[in-house]
Amino acid sequence: MTPRQAHRRRRTPRRLLAPPAGIATGLLVAGLLTAPAQARSHADDGTGAPIGTTARTVGDARYEPGPCPKTAEPIEELEGARCGTLTVPENRARPSSRTISLGVAIVPALAGTPKPDPIVWLAGGPGDDAVGEAKMAVDGGLNRDRDVILMSQRGTYSADPDLLCPNIDEFNARVVGLVYDAPSTERLHVEATKACRDKLAGRGTDLGAYNDTESAADYADLRTALGIEQWNLYGISYGTHLALVTMRLHPEGLRSVGIDGILPPSTSGSASTWSSFRQGVDGLFKACADQPACNERYPNLPATFAKLVSDLEAKPVTTTVTLPGNDKPVKVVLDGGTLVNWLTSATHTAQTVPIALDELANGDPQRIARQWAGWRTNPKSIGVVSHGLSYGVFCSEWTPFESKDAALQGGKKEFPSFPRSVQAQAPLLTFLHPDCDAWNIPAAARSVRDVTTSDIPTLALSGAFDAQTGADNGPYVARTLSKAKVVTIPYEPHVVFATSKCAQEITLSFFENPAEPKTGCVKGLEPPEFEIAP
Repeated sequence: MTPRQAHRRRRTPRRLLAPPAGIATGLLVAGLLTAPAQARSHADDGTGAPIGTTARTVGDARYEPGPCPKTAEPIEELEGARCGTLTVPENRARPSSRTISLGVAIVPALAGTPKPDPIVWLAGGPGDDAVGEAKMAVDGGLNRDRDVILMSQRGTYSADPDLLCPNIDEFNARVVGLVYDAPSTERLHVEATKACRDKLAGRGTDLGAYNDTESAADYADLRTALGIEQWNLYGISYGTHLALVTMRLHPEGLRSVGIDGILPPSTSGSASTWSSFRQGVDGLFKACADQPACNERYPNLPATFAKLVSDLEAKPVTTTVTLPGNDKPVKVVLDGGTLVNWLTSATHTAQTVPIALDELANGDPQRIARQWAGWRTNPKSIGVVSHGLSYGVFCSEWTPFESKDAALQGGKKEFPSFPRSVQAQAPLLTFLHPDCDAWNIPAAARSVRDVTTSDIPTLALSGAFDAQTGADNGPYVARTLSKAKVVTIPYEPHVVFATSKCAQEITLSFFENPAEPKTGCVKGLEPPEFEIAP
């Protein structure tokens, strides 16, 4: 799931369904980009003009060509993009609703004669801005022979209004020095959430309008406003949640859909997060056990991990670390809940997990403390994530449809030996129900939890080490998708497109021929070489 950002790449492990800062982008593969830049041509919008260069109004939506959306950092891959804004109602259920503007960037295909059906990138989060993920899409080769369309989902960084709350990001950085699941931390956590809510509501924001139903309608409006007959979707992490809702509510014009790091709307919530965590860490621990050198040096990792969780929850360890670019020591408190949340994201650096746990078990917390603090205090995480969209989804589509003790029940089922205080807080979703009580928005219609049934060709990709959105979500959603192809990439973490060349090749072959994606590369994949201490 990457499934939570509240208090989660780039940004922080807290973002449901997104890897910690720098991990995904640092491992991308650019080898698929082979067409020369000078060969670029453009698909057109039916008038002969390149897509995104013609203003058009359709119903209540209007697309206007213009400058490219702002991004938190310069993105070279957006140079030469065709850009503009889509203006839509904030709340389509209210005739007097104000309008909002969503930034659009269209990265041209590299091929001399691009295919007429572009690929739309749906970002993770909820709360990430798709425009800011242009490098991931391009480095993976998605624009090889199709234009790639990136639109800032409502409330995200380059949308107007944005629903950013730097105070929550700043609190998340402070959490590294607090007991993760203590009542005192909960109080501060909820205070930060309420301050964010009060600020956004004070601007006149209709907080109940930032959800999948409205966002799916935004993308449907974008397709018609751009004059596109058919397009394809590619969603990562939370973007798979939005893709599945879009398939159900707005199937028109969808040629095919790729979903990577799958978060089914029908099961999303605290209990399923524990199930995903179990699958991801079990896969990683088994890979170590299957390698004689790793198994000999780090035997029975599951027991080591479980004991550490219990011991640290009973008696947290406090240490200080120094991070690159900052000479000021950072205080870090490691308790059982912290260790669980660290490991949820540490599957992205699987080769160092066994040695890190072993060091901690033998009295050296520095490696884990540095990683945890580095992810959570990254200054590039401040003021980037749309917490307003995060809570708009969580608090209208998730918490109203699960019990307040859902996390506890899920934790007990998957990890019965863990202390109750750890079981009660689902990975990456700490204090979710109190936060949503403070957010105070209406529940969505129960139909938002409906299973998506469709014959649209779908590629369901998962990583076997994914501790945020478990690999069993692929077969689960495929039960009602008659033309789904399910592929699990071994030894890979959350969002395989970001880390696996094989996953990129499969994805490109799927968009080329949705009926027969080429999956042969999976058979040759090798496990990571775990770091072994002397």
